[in-house]
Amino acid sequence: MAKPVIYGPAYSTYARTVRLALEEKGVDYDLVEVDLLAEAARAPEHLARQPFGKVPAFEHDGFTLYETDAITRYINEAFPGADLVPADLRGRARMAQAINVIGGYAYPCLISQIVIQRMIMPMLGNAVDEGAIAAAMPQAETTLKALEQLIDGNPYFAGDRLSLADLLMIPIYDYVAGTPEGQKLLEATPNLRRWWDRVRTRPSVAKTKPQLG
Repeated sequence: MAKPVIYGPAYSTYARTVRLALEEKGVDYDLVEVDLLAEAARAPEHLARQPFGKVPAFEHDGFTLYETDAITRYINEAFPGADLVPADLRGRARMAQAINVIGGYAYPCLISQIVIQRMIMPMLGNAVDEGAIAAAMPQAETTLKALEQLIDGNPYFAGDRLSLADLLMIPIYDYVAGTPEGQKLLEATPNLRRWWDRVRTRPSVAKTKPQLG
């Protein structure tokens, strides 16, 4: 059986989520770098894999997929190992809720605005748009408060076991915690910080940590 292939840059949060799923399953894979910052995602060969020019794209034994949630759910069912989807109805519902909050609300303000402006723009030699960061802060605060409440007293987002929701949030938290705005926001989220202290020690997190700069 051929190894699965991920198309996307190591620094992408979504590509890292897919890698985390494969690492947690103990599956060997190939990562084909598609550098978003170099506009490689708009190349014809990548658009054939992902018509919207996003990452990651995924291939396994001739089967192709894009969209992170679809890819990680496929990985969970296609390969043996720890189940990354809760067995119980309420756990699955909570996981789905957390995934939608993270993708629909957390990523746009935390990554697309705060992290991109504070971390990526200086790397590219561009000025930081402080107005964009300031505009993102209310939504960031609301989002982190919602995630704080979803975890509540549980070890993970969907209960007592790691799930796909955790794998989606790990790369986002890792970047956000490296910004001054993120550090300030996270001071008010003891549940999230406790969660991070737990997941950051997993081998999958260390193996997939990107190098920026």
